[in-house]
Amino acid sequence: MISIVVPTLGRPSLAILLDALAGQLAELPEVELLLIDDRRDDTGELAVPGAPAAYTKVLHGRGAGPAAARNLGWLESCGRWVAFLDDDVVPAPDWARRLRDDLAVADRVGGVQGVVVVPLPAGRRPTDWERGTAGLAEGRWITADMAYRRAALAAVGGFDERFPRAYREDAELAHRVRLAGWDLVRGERRVTHPVRPESRWVSLRTQRGNADDALLRRLYGRTWRRQLDLPPGRRLRHVAVTAAGAVALVGLMLHALRPPQGRRRAVGVVAGVAALGWATGTAEFARVRVVPGPRTRDEVLTMLVTSALIPPLAVARWVGGWWRTRAVPAGAVVAAGRPVTTDGPAPRPHDATDAA
Repeated sequence: MISIVVPTLGRPSLAILLDALAGQLAELPEVELLLIDDRRDDTGELAVPGAPAAYTKVLHGRGAGPAAARNLGWLESCGRWVAFLDDDVVPAPDWARRLRDDLAVADRVGGVQGVVVVPLPAGRRPTDWERGTAGLAEGRWITADMAYRRAALAAVGGFDERFPRAYREDAELAHRVRLAGWDLVRGERRVTHPVRPESRWVSLRTQRGNADDALLRRLYGRTWRRQLDLPPGRRLRHVAVTAAGAVALVGLMLHALRPPQGRRRAVGVVAGVAALGWATGTAEFARVRVVPGPRTRDEVLTMLVTSALIPPLAVARWVGGWWRTRAVPAGAVVAAGRPVTTDGPAPRPHDATDAA
């Protein structure tokens, strides 16, 4: 049996996903579809229009984020393979057939990733947010479409539930699966991941992920990016720009207090050099975000403002995450939190309702 697990917050995109799957699941020999209702508010039953009722169960999560929701899904599933999908992807018309072919792999293969396609607007350059979403197409082992052998999930305990966002939790799981001796490969099935509409200030909100990076640094040490196959970041530059800005601000405040002439001149020089460093670093960051974009007035203005705000915000999020995880020893992973077998527990009727 193949289990398909979809954590959801009930977004409108879920109906599009279900509609795309509805006519395909019969192509799989045995299949179940588990929707994990991870909404925090008690807003009634999850709406699942178009869900193939013969295959579908709705499980009620804790609102603890996608890692915890996926753990609930695979622990309650029956399949020897568990295919994770995000609720905002659109499977291709032949997705189920290609999934079946993708899973015909050697016993040492513990996971098979699907192909993620991110359509970008035609006729203009993509915005910063659109380019960020397009990066999913190059992501390794992302759970937008990732199937794991149940035995591999059981061997490592599933997702680490201390990652509360859809950020890094899939890369961290993939790392532990490979450490446990399994191979991960890419398959041929395809999903489309549309760019969802977002506020122009979305890049500020995404800085919360720096706290998750701090947890990874605690768990895996200085080489955590290399170990998890993650691209290099800008943290050191953000720290330098933030420090320069702080020194410049303090220098200006001291200068305004009118210290003795000699000290005042020294303070002014230090503040000026620091301000120049802050301006240079901020301008460089803004340039690398503006140049590949559409360069409209609104986009340029947004990039200028957020490029000044992101470095201190990113540093603050990192420091906060580092402080919260100060007692975490290296390698102390907290995953599913209860024992499982490779055959898996039977679904519990009181946690599930049949989709209408």
